[in-house]
Amino acid sequence: MDVPGLVERALKELDAAEDGPALEAIRVRYLGKKGELTAILKQLGSLPAEERKAAGQSVNQAKKTLSEAISGRQKLLQQADLDRELAADRVDVTLPGRGVDAGGHHPVSLAMDRILDIFNRLGFATETGPEVEDDYHNFEALNFPPHHPARAMHDTFYLPDGRLLRTHTSPVQIRVMKNRQPPVRIVAPGRVFRSDSDQTHTPQFHQVEGLLVDTDVTFADLKGLLHDFVNAYFEAELEMRLRPSYFPFTEPSAEVDVRWQNADGSAGRWLEVLGCGMVHPAVLENCGVDSEKYTGYAFGLGVERFAMLRYQVDDLRLFFENDLNFLRQFR
Repeated sequence: MDVPGLVERALKELDAAEDGPALEAIRVRYLGKKGELTAILKQLGSLPAEERKAAGQSVNQAKKTLSEAISGRQKLLQQADLDRELAADRVDVTLPGRGVDAGGHHPVSLAMDRILDIFNRLGFATETGPEVEDDYHNFEALNFPPHHPARAMHDTFYLPDGRLLRTHTSPVQIRVMKNRQPPVRIVAPGRVFRSDSDQTHTPQFHQVEGLLVDTDVTFADLKGLLHDFVNAYFEAELEMRLRPSYFPFTEPSAEVDVRWQNADGSAGRWLEVLGCGMVHPAVLENCGVDSEKYTGYAFGLGVERFAMLRYQVDDLRLFFENDLNFLRQFR
């Protein structure tokens, strides 16, 4: 039983082991169930009693020595593997960059920015307000009496506490007029919500509404402003017409159509683009504005509608499906 010689031989083999599999083979050869040291341990029973104790201690010490040596060698090999991985993955900061896939603004954001830029250059300040509104600011102050049939047209999302998700940005106009004396010249952009969803409607969409209140404001002023805006936005001289319509908060009211141009530049079909009208005297009075002294006009447009027309998108849902191939066109 040359236990010291066995330990010496095993330690030399451990020092030469270069990887995990080689280390495991050495462990099995010496410490496994059929290993050399295990075999010596099984032979202790055949020794004289006076030699058995010393031999057992020697084998146990050898087993401990080899176990510790194997564990230590395993840690060294693992550290060497980690060092190699780190060296292989090291970033050379002196090399040229790999480049990044540049992002871009969403088409609805592009349309919103363009609309606001045009109206800001026309002298309209931008105002915002809360998206969760009360019935007074969203309906009553805008001349929607209780049980008025026009309320049903808005398909409103009501909250349990009686408040609602605003159906238009007109409440911003009410808040501004209640806190500011004329002249008032603002546009109110933002998200609005209605229970409607199809190819050209979504439950959430974006509006820009405009308001001008001053002395001697006429419908002709409104028509001239909208004509300038439409042509500036589409960068084309488009024919425009106004059709009589109805909104509770304006009187008279009108829908604005433009004659779209065909690909060859010829005049095409009429397209509705926005609604407008002169501010109803009752709305002015609700806000503490003297309707005998002041008049005003208001208009509202859907930003997604203008984005669809400018970028020739035929399905509104494309704006919200997060298809990167679609969105990359607008970078």
